Amino acid sequence: MEKVNTRLLLVAAALGTLLTGCSGTSSLPQATTRPSLTTDVNDYKYLIGPGDNVSIFVWRNPEISGSFVVRPDGKVTTALVEDLDVSGRTPTMLAREIEEKLSTYINNPRVTVSVNGFSGPLSEQVRVIGEATNPTAINYTEHMTLLDLMIAVGGLTEFANGNNAKLIRVVDGRQRTYEIAIDDLIRDGDISKNVDMLPGDIVIIPEAWF
Repeated sequence: MEKVNTRLLLVAAALGTLLTGCSGTSSLPQATTRPSLTTDVNDYKYLIGPGDNVSIFVWRNPEISGSFVVRPDGKVTTALVEDLDVSGRTPTMLAREIEEKLSTYINNPRVTVSVNGFSGPLSEQVRVIGEATNPTAINYTEHMTLLDLMIAVGGLTEFANGNNAKLIRVVDGRQRTYEIAIDDLIRDGDISKNVDMLPGDIVIIPEAWF
């Protein structure tokens, strides 16, 4: 019993630290077929990040084309360009930047960039901590909802207090805290509790106090 109480105190302290500095709790709108918040997520474009496998094809130049894993520092090294900074770019943006750099060596280069093994930059990931079955960071995908996220982490543990969960989101440069009712959503099937997720969101699921 003493070990259980100690664990509860440690979890409470950790959650309290994470919530420090966040603004007052607000309500989120229900999820829609399109993201319900007025942000650029309606025109979401994938950003390359460390761990991604980037394929760079240079037309008529197979010897300098290839597949590259983005290093932890967000860079790759190609046959003609060393330490090319690729993190935070869309594939199209990166292709244009490479064309500009290759123009020193090649006349009118044409480059195509594709991405495999998606990881994305940390700023684009959605994190779930606390009493999820598999708490982890997940790469954001377009139109992701809370239900999609909970399926990805395997749902709640038997000790979770899902209806007291919090979502931490940066809005206009400030952290805001939102209440989310995960128990109602996934255990009672109340789809009105489903909400849209955004890149960089953090979901905190506390343990129930028995």
